[in-house]
Order: sequence, then C-alpha cells, then structure tokens
Amino acid sequence: MSLLTRYLAREIYSSIALVFIALLMLFAFFDLLRELDDLGRGSYHVGKVLLFVVLTIPTRLYDLFPVATLIGTIFALAQMAASSELTIYRSSGVSLKQMILTLFKISLPIVVLSYVCGEMLTPASERLAQSVRLQALSSEMAIREFRSGIWAKDGHSFVNVKNVLPDTTLRNINIYEFDKNYHLQSITAAQRASYGDENIWQLEGVTQTRFSSQGVTVNAVPNMEWRSELNPDILRVLLAGPNQMSAWNLYLYTQHLRDNQQKTVRYEIAMWNKLLYPFVVLVMMLLALPFAAYRQREGGVSAKIFSGIVLGLTFHFAGQMFTNLGAINEWPAILSAITMPTLFLMLAIYMLWSTERR
Repeated sequence: MSLLTRYLAREIYSSIALVFIALLMLFAFFDLLRELDDLGRGSYHVGKVLLFVVLTIPTRLYDLFPVATLIGTIFALAQMAASSELTIYRSSGVSLKQMILTLFKISLPIVVLSYVCGEMLTPASERLAQSVRLQALSSEMAIREFRSGIWAKDGHSFVNVKNVLPDTTLRNINIYEFDKNYHLQSITAAQRASYGDENIWQLEGVTQTRFSSQGVTVNAVPNMEWRSELNPDILRVLLAGPNQMSAWNLYLYTQHLRDNQQKTVRYEIAMWNKLLYPFVVLVMMLLALPFAAYRQREGGVSAKIFSGIVLGLTFHFAGQMFTNLGAINEWPAILSAITMPTLFLMLAIYMLWSTERR
C-alpha cells in the first residue's frame, strides 16, 4: 500500500469510527429510554438495564455498517477535497479506476469486520442480552408471537410450547401426533422438557392420550423420552428475529422448515441479506466517491454529509420495505435481498459518470 493510500485509509477509517461512535451513542440512548419502562420489574434494576443496552450494541453496530461507511467516507473525502488534498492525490496520476480500486482495498477490513460482527458477535451478544433481560424480568419467557405459544411442525406431529426458559428448557408442552393421513393419533402433554443429546428430550410430568377405533386411553407417567428434530439451536432461531441470526443458523432453520413443508421466504430473505451484506458495504463506499468533487456553490462539506445521511437512511428503510414486501408477497428471496443494493450500485455508477463528465 502506497503512502497516499495509507493516508487516505487513515482518514476514512477515523471518520467512519467517529460516525459509528455518534450513531451508537444515539441508538444506545434510545434503547435505554425504551428499557426504562420495565425498570423495577422483578430484578430488572439499573445495572441490568445498562448491561442489556451494552450487550445490544453489537447488533446496532452491525445494522449501522452501511450507513456509517457511507457517511464516514463522504466526510473524509469531502474534507480532503475542500483542502485540495484530494486534488493533489488525483493530479499525482491516480485515475478514477485506480481510485475505485483503492477504495475497495480500504473497504476490505470493514467488510471482514462486518462479517465477523454479523456471524459471530451479534448472535451471541443478542442471545446473552435477551437472557439477561428475561432472567431479570421473570423466570421464564412467554412467547408473544402467538398467545398460545410456539407452534412447530415436526414430521407428522405438531408441537405447542407455552413457555421457554432462558436456557431453552421447555414448560407446558403439547405434542399432537397424526398419521400419514393426518388423523389424530395421540396427544402428549408434559409439564417440562429438557434437552439431552441426539435430538432426544426428557419429558417430565407426562399425560398421554391415545385415540383408536377401540376408544380413548389415558396414561400418566412421570418421565418419558421424546425424539424430535427440534433442538435448542432451532428454538433460538424461533425466539429471535431472523436478522439477529447468523447465515448458517438461518440456512439450517430454512432446511428444517422446508423438510416440514412450511414457508421459508422470511428466513431465506434474511439469509441472503446476510450473505450480500459485505457487497453492500462496498457499494456504500463507491457511492461516497462522487461526493469528493468539492464545489462551494453546492453547499460544501455539510451539504454533502447531509446528502449522505439522507441516502443512508433511504437505503436502510427502503431495504426493510423490500424485505417485508418480499415476505408478504413471497417474492424470490434473492430478488428481495439484492434489489436495493443493485439500485444503489447503479446510482453510484451514474453519479461517477456524471461527475467525470463535468
């Protein structure tokens, strides 16, 4: 890496870091205000609230990578253009193609960091944050997606779990087993279930009701084994939003849904968004390059930063809109995930072309 490239990288990295700090402080403050509504419930005191907010920072960090990269790069390049540093950089013989390649090289550490954050740091910290909050508010977590709890299809059985402890121990389970024609064969109700290994759960306080042509029989036993494809990792996917899961876990859960003939669009879109995320960071840095053209009559550095904020927020909210529309209308997952990055890439190319013409 040349001296000029190292200098440019240092300026861009420092600007992105400052933007990250400002945005993280802002979002952490909003998270803190939201959590204050539950302050005092159970053992959810100030220390636990602050710990929860700190543990959610990696999730915020991951969500803000494209916006912070765009704004930080615009700020660095606009400042350098205003002080004629970028003009000297270009006049030293650096072409537009070389400038783009330089930005791509500079973006590689950011891409790697976003990947590590999304695949390793964010899922672990989010699970820990939710566990801290749930343990402080109550001893167990009631699933709110359905009033009756979690419903899952497992082969020819339908499983209803009312409550899940933070360690994924289950309480109040009902297993409805059907034959291949979906005639109800039995209902197994258990007070508690803990995971052993090899997809085997240990049920406690079991009441099993069997239906046959001879009539109905009811049998109560203290313990029994239950073999199921459901496991703690799958339950963690169910209990958290798809955007907070790693691409690998999303892939595994998508396969589980497909094997049980259930809809997978929502989780496929989230998986493709994860896979395309590094590409989004590159697009944002490329989009910042046209803002390096400094023109005082166009408002200077502050106007360019404001434009970057508007573009970043537009990308963020429009991307969420396409994700939701894709899930509702069951569009191809990759189409829903790639639409906004492609549009912004085309915008970046057009802006670069327009800037070079002038």
